[in-house]
Amino acid sequence: MPEIIRVSDIAKYDGQEVTIEGWVYNRTDKGKLAFLLVRDGSGFAQCVAFKGDLDEALFDQISHLTQETSVVITGVVRADRRAPGIPGGYEVGIKDLKVLQLADEDYPMALKEHGVDFALDNRHLWIRMPSQWAILRIRATVISAIQEFLDDNGFIRMDTPILTPAAVEGTTTLFETPYFDEGVAYLAQSGQLYNEANIMAFSKVYCFGPTFRAEKSKTRRHLTEFWMVEPEVAFCDLDGLMELEEQFISHIVQRVLRDRKPELLSLGRDLSKLESIAAPFPRISYDEAARMIAEIREATDDPEQKELLAFEWGMDFGAPHETVLTQKFDKPVFVYGYPTQVKAFYMEPWPGRPEVCKSADLLAPEGYGEICGGSERMSSHELLLQRIHEHQLPEEAYQWYLDLRRFGSVPHSGFGMGVERTVAWLCGTEHIRETIPFPRTIKRVYP
Repeated sequence: MPEIIRVSDIAKYDGQEVTIEGWVYNRTDKGKLAFLLVRDGSGFAQCVAFKGDLDEALFDQISHLTQETSVVITGVVRADRRAPGIPGGYEVGIKDLKVLQLADEDYPMALKEHGVDFALDNRHLWIRMPSQWAILRIRATVISAIQEFLDDNGFIRMDTPILTPAAVEGTTTLFETPYFDEGVAYLAQSGQLYNEANIMAFSKVYCFGPTFRAEKSKTRRHLTEFWMVEPEVAFCDLDGLMELEEQFISHIVQRVLRDRKPELLSLGRDLSKLESIAAPFPRISYDEAARMIAEIREATDDPEQKELLAFEWGMDFGAPHETVLTQKFDKPVFVYGYPTQVKAFYMEPWPGRPEVCKSADLLAPEGYGEICGGSERMSSHELLLQRIHEHQLPEEAYQWYLDLRRFGSVPHSGFGMGVERTVAWLCGTEHIRETIPFPRTIKRVYP
């Protein structure tokens, strides 16, 4: 029996007879030749049927295979730099083919242009397309690289609750759910507050899972359900946090370049824009960033651009502001020291400037916006209690969180990184909805 191989390993089998189990993505007929582009989950390979080498009935069957028919193909691997596929450069000369299920002819995601809504309605099938397959393969590698870096650098994974009794960053973006006799619970915005408890036991921890934001946002950067990794570190200030983030992001990028180069190339990604991503990253203060935006706005003659870049000190940056800022850099850039009024209640004030907090956002280049948001957390019980009252949050819901400042409080910091935004940047894809298998947006919960 020829060895069953994965297409991703096809280069190892040049000249050998192998078996591939997969699905027909496309078929092209050229007289006595039939070309099948076959996918097996690990890649796409061209398989060639020559009429003279096969039984007439088998060749006729191959010539009528429909898109997404499941097949078992046996043949000889041969190098051919012209052969399409992912990784490409090899094809299989078919010696035998068995059909497991002949797919219906009315396949919704046929090889033609489809509108976004139609594609999303058929997301369960859209993920089979090479572009979506490549993006989600890269996503899997990003997730693996995240865990690899943190596990290798002394972090312990701590799973934090999905159902929580209170908000982390704002009550207006919470999904509510009835919770037995306890009243209302909320889907978690973040595991951060629980991680602040965990670091007092383990020093360096992270949580990694789905988070939920009930923001009524329709931008290409937003989902209502997304995945976030949140490292938290005891005895760490803002400078130490930014050093951790740049090493973390550099590791992820280099791992994706190492393991997913064929997928990146299949997406048309300019690898040179990723190959330069290595620590250290530039750092600018919010004040500097505000001045840069004002200068860019002043220099433009485009009225629409002027309106988009309208800005006053104290505002948070919008997508247009982040885009023009990152155009000045070929690496991710830190913006630190945001106004206290636009950040969460738990952030440490800047010494001598209570209107500014020890926060930092990491903005990806090429206009992809914030991929990491972090801060040094408040370590003072009195100040945190005051801030909870200022934000009109229920003190009783945060009593356990306040306890952390009463029993062994230390300087500590953490950040969250959104997986989907990071994948969108690495892949160069336009919309975040393509970077998660089944996206959830304000108008989509199907399939």
